[in-house]
Amino acid sequence: MLLSVCAILLSVTAGLVVSLLCLSKNSFLRTVGRIYVEGFRAIPMLVMVLWVYYGLPVVLGIELGVFAAGVVALALCDSAFQAEIFRAGIQSIDQGQHEACESIGLNWRDKMRFVILPQAIRRILPPLGNQFVYMLKTSSLVSIIGLTELTRKANELVVTEYRPLEIYTVLILEYLVLILIVSFLVRSLEQRMGVSDRRSV
Repeated sequence: MLLSVCAILLSVTAGLVVSLLCLSKNSFLRTVGRIYVEGFRAIPMLVMVLWVYYGLPVVLGIELGVFAAGVVALALCDSAFQAEIFRAGIQSIDQGQHEACESIGLNWRDKMRFVILPQAIRRILPPLGNQFVYMLKTSSLVSIIGLTELTRKANELVVTEYRPLEIYTVLILEYLVLILIVSFLVRSLEQRMGVSDRRSV
């Protein structure tokens, strides 16, 4: 859970920044944003985990622990999808909202902070929740670089106990419970924000 939460917070932050680059009026910034999105969306998560852990020390001299490497790798891949979610949410806001902000003299920063993003977040909350569930499941990939999480612990128990059916069944149930809890929390948040009611109208 800690790995997933850290990765999702980092990916949401990076995704928001990249989405603003993609929506920038500056063609160079838009190009940088699109390259980032298309590049990281094309890289398999498992490959990114391995590259961050084994490749960064060689290329940049940056050596990360297994937890930090897992967070960075998951966040890099997921942030590209988060960027597209934010971009779609911002673009879904009626143009009249932008014009109204300009008419009362709000600068770009205040317009995004007080008017556009609060509305966009209500609209993108369901896909953001889905991405968190996806992150929770893909966090099992970090076991390949030695992080002792659910999947790696299950593999270690299989080696010592020789009961793969029972152990992997329990692993499935553990993930099922975690996903159901997260899904329930996301739906509760949607209801509190009135997202579910608006979608059903």
